[in-house]
Amino acid sequence: MMRPGTLTLSALPPLSLYVHLPWCIRKCPYCDFNSHEYRDGRELDVETARAYLAALRSDLEAALPLIWGRSVVSIFIGGGTPSLFAPEQIAELISDLRARLPLEPGCEITMEANPGTFEKDRFAGFAQAGVTRLSIGVQTFDDAKLQALGRIHSGTQARAAIEEAARSFGTFNIDLMYALPEQTLEQLDQDLDIALAFEPPHLSVYHLTIEPNTRFANSPPEHLPDPDLASEMLDLITARTGAKGMSRYEVSAYARDGHRCTHNTNYWQFGDYLGIGAGAHTKLSFAHRLLRQVRWRDPATYMQKAAEGQAVSNENEVARNELPFEFMLNALRLREGVTMQSFLERTGLPPSAIAKAMEQGRAKGLLDLDPAVIRATPRGFDFLSDLQELFLSA
Repeated sequence: MMRPGTLTLSALPPLSLYVHLPWCIRKCPYCDFNSHEYRDGRELDVETARAYLAALRSDLEAALPLIWGRSVVSIFIGGGTPSLFAPEQIAELISDLRARLPLEPGCEITMEANPGTFEKDRFAGFAQAGVTRLSIGVQTFDDAKLQALGRIHSGTQARAAIEEAARSFGTFNIDLMYALPEQTLEQLDQDLDIALAFEPPHLSVYHLTIEPNTRFANSPPEHLPDPDLASEMLDLITARTGAKGMSRYEVSAYARDGHRCTHNTNYWQFGDYLGIGAGAHTKLSFAHRLLRQVRWRDPATYMQKAAEGQAVSNENEVARNELPFEFMLNALRLREGVTMQSFLERTGLPPSAIAKAMEQGRAKGLLDLDPAVIRATPRGFDFLSDLQELFLSA
């Protein structure tokens, strides 16, 4: 497993842990995540939850030799809809993790939750279980639009969920979507009015995209905003959040000072992450190579395989020539960019590996001219995929 590779990494990056809880009440038509509708609604039955938590323990224990001696800076419990699990089950999960992993002091523990699985005091229960940050999948407060998106909650439920999160957590995130079917600029402004009235520490705002292998890919919704309107919507989001003292630190992320998401920032800075759970992805650095893994996607198969110590369905070493693009796919999403030094440390490559692409990016006005920093210009931020593509053949 630890055979030498072709790289030389002088230092290992920070390590995060991702935990995937795969079930949801109803699969949304735009969702391309590994999520599976659970058969009978609100809460998982105790046996399924217990079996899945046991599989996660086995999965983690089999992976521990890959990360010996490394402490964890953040944990993200994603899905699916993790809030289908009861607070005491989440408490068991977090205590299982703490028993097996050294967590950094103040380790951020984020959990995704949906207003459709919200009931009074449930979010407070997650806080008592050890979750430090809640991410609430609101998408919109407009009932008609929620229905069009296949969401199971109402705008009223969304408001109640945010109120409870604000009471129970020192920091939380609201997920919103824009460029929805038939959405006007005024309707988006109303969504922002409602969200910003809660003074959220963090806001993630995503453009609705039609992904392959989703229900929307087979029957796309009508009357989606055109690119010009979508661009106006993004300008409005940036202006409204800015007026509230939130900075856009990543393409889709806006935060108050001290409330940036540690976990996602580690992804964007090409840090390491161990992913456990059905379909979870892993990226780990070693002195001479970078390893990627994927777990079995189907929850039943995953539980069976994890119990046998075989949770990983496939793994591969990242090839040298793929590293520049993989790094830039993440790093260029950050408004402040990353240092050139960080690129050298996290990929083990020399500056010459990206010199040509950097030159092209600067010549096109897409990259900052400062040689010590890899950062998109405002124009580069607007044409991000064009900029990232320059590094495909770096």
